[in-house]
Amino acid sequence: MANLRSLDLNLLKAFDALMEERSVTRAAERLALTQPAVSGMLARLRENFDDPLFIRSRHGIVPTVRAEHMAVQVKRVLDDIHALLQPPQFDPAQAELQISIAATDYIQATVVVPFLRQLRALAPGIRVALLPLKDDQVQSQLEQGQLDMAFMSIDSAPADLHSHELGAEDYVCAMREGHPMATQRSLSLDQFCALDHAFGSYEGGNFRGPTDDALARIGRERRVVLSVPNFLLLPDILRATDVIAVVPRRLVAVAQGLALTEPPLHIAGFTKVLSWHPRSQHDPGHRWLRELIINSCLD
Repeated sequence: MANLRSLDLNLLKAFDALMEERSVTRAAERLALTQPAVSGMLARLRENFDDPLFIRSRHGIVPTVRAEHMAVQVKRVLDDIHALLQPPQFDPAQAELQISIAATDYIQATVVVPFLRQLRALAPGIRVALLPLKDDQVQSQLEQGQLDMAFMSIDSAPADLHSHELGAEDYVCAMREGHPMATQRSLSLDQFCALDHAFGSYEGGNFRGPTDDALARIGRERRVVLSVPNFLLLPDILRATDVIAVVPRRLVAVAQGLALTEPPLHIAGFTKVLSWHPRSQHDPGHRWLRELIINSCLD
């Protein structure tokens, strides 16, 4: 009696060849084996299935009733195994899937929006769920499939994730076009420190960031009068008030109604990375999506 432990896949290939060729010699040629090897395989098939399977005739061999009943199933199994061994194909235009991406509001505005513009044109059947970034949960969310990708800072991305750098970002000083200091080509350090500042704090309620650290190193400080929980609020606040803000350059590069100037001191920038779990490294759909995201950062 046949069972999965004793049945060799090559025996099914031999059965299929014998079924189609109706000759041990021709089946051996098709399989690139010797005739004795195929005869031995036929003997094992007979033992496994407890049936002669093929009977010698004047013009070769003829299948038994059991063999005829098996033929379609064996071919289907071989076809399924062949398909299983082929690399999966991905057609963006026909794809229907959902991906989840964790990102800050800054990344959503500067990276995700250009990516979605291209995605909608190339793969309209792909749905995207944008989720808030929680650095301490990203790794487990990726492992469990709750997230497919995450935009993180290069310092916070776990080492065992795959990551791709999206380029360095620096800071610029932004204010409304009608601000009393907007006509100046640059601000002095004294002017910069004397003005009222707004600050984007993802943690909420924080009034200190990289700018303040840079100022502290030279014994100076600024006056931060407003802390907001995300960067996307800042352009509207700047247009409506006389506060200024040090913000990522790409966030306000094309913003209307704002005047931009270089900060009067060096403020360390940052690098974002796209991170994903090894479980999705070789999936063709995910690979295509990652490449689209990365290329959209270069446009």
